[in-house]
Amino acid sequence: MFNFKKKFGQNFLTDKNLLNAIVKDGEINKDDFVIEIGAGAGALTEVLSSNADRVVAFEIDSELKETLIALNLKNVTFRFEDFMKVNLEEFEEPFKVVANLPYYITTPIIFKLLEESDKMLSLTVMIQKEVAERMVADPSGDYGVLSVMLAFYGEAKITRIVKRNMFYPEPNVDSAVVTLKVEKKYDIDKKDFYNFVKTAFSMRRKTLLNNLSSKYPKEKLKEVFNEEFLKRRAESLTIDEFVDAYKKLNEK
Repeated sequence: MFNFKKKFGQNFLTDKNLLNAIVKDGEINKDDFVIEIGAGAGALTEVLSSNADRVVAFEIDSELKETLIALNLKNVTFRFEDFMKVNLEEFEEPFKVVANLPYYITTPIIFKLLEESDKMLSLTVMIQKEVAERMVADPSGDYGVLSVMLAFYGEAKITRIVKRNMFYPEPNVDSAVVTLKVEKKYDIDKKDFYNFVKTAFSMRRKTLLNNLSSKYPKEKLKEVFNEEFLKRRAESLTIDEFVDAYKKLNEK
C-alpha cells in the first residue's frame, strides 16, 4: 500500500476518460516532446506516453520509483528530483508541459516555466480551482501578478472543472484544467517586466503612484503619466496598459 505524503501534495487521478481529456486539452500529438511535473503513480504519464513522441516525467518522491519504472514506458524518461532545482536550459528543443500540479507549489512552478525557458510551446495544468480563476482573471478583484504574467505570455483558458471526488485521496477543494499557448507578443525584457508588475501590485489597496514610487521617483512618474492614471490601482490595468506603462517608464 502506497503511503500518500501530505508534504508533496499527493492527490492522484485514475479516471481514464478524464486523463485522456486533459491530454486532448494540451493538444498532444506524436510529434511532441512533453514535460510532466509530478508523475505520481503514472496514470497521466501512461496516457502522455501513448500520445506523444517522448516524455520526461519528474517525480520528487523516490518511493514511487519502483511503481513508475515497472510501467515500462519506452518513450518516457523518469527523473526522481525536485523540478524547482532543474535548469530548464538543458532542454534545447521545444516542449509542451502537461501536469497535475501539487497545490502547495503551483504558482512557483508556473513562474519557473514562464521565466526560465523560451522553449515552452504550451502549458496544460490541473490546479486548484481558485488558482485557475486567478490565472484567467480579467482586471477585477481576482486579478493579480499571476493573471498579468499569464496574459503577457498568451491567453490562459479554463478548459474543464474537475470535482474533488475524482482524486485519491480526495482533496478539500475542486480543481480545474488551465491551458496556455505561449505567444511572443511583447518584445520587452520579461524578467524586468515581471518585477515592474510585482511593484505595481505590491500593496493592492494603494494607487499606482504609491506602489511605483518605491522603484521610480515620483517626479518621473508625474512627468510620464497623468494624474488620473496614477490614481488607479494595478488591478484595473489590462495587459496592454501594463506593457505600455512599462515601456514609457523605461524609454531611454
